[in-house]
Amino acid sequence: MNIISQQEMIFIMTASLFILGLITFVTGMIILITRSFGKDIRILTQQTAKLTQKGFTENIAGLVGNASALLSATSELVKTAAGVGVFLTVIGLILMSTSVGIVMYVYIG
Repeated sequence: MNIISQQEMIFIMTASLFILGLITFVTGMIILITRSFGKDIRILTQQTAKLTQKGFTENIAGLVGNASALLSATSELVKTAAGVGVFLTVIGLILMSTSVGIVMYVYIG
């Protein structure tokens, strides 16, 4: 039966913390890249802008109101996806830095 020493246990825990931070960081970056700059959102925004222009030229008040509501909803969608991505990225960086700090404290200091 192998018994793990205290330093080995701390190393395993900090390595796990670093890997968890790395996974969180990569997930946040993927969300930022795919959600915030997605092709679908750009197309939806362009079509909404065209719809708004058509409503202005034809004096259709309801069309303009609905198009502006759609545009603001799209904007909120982008902000929400970007917020989640930034949050995960920052949490990943904090986890990785904490694990490096623990290793430096235990093994160097």
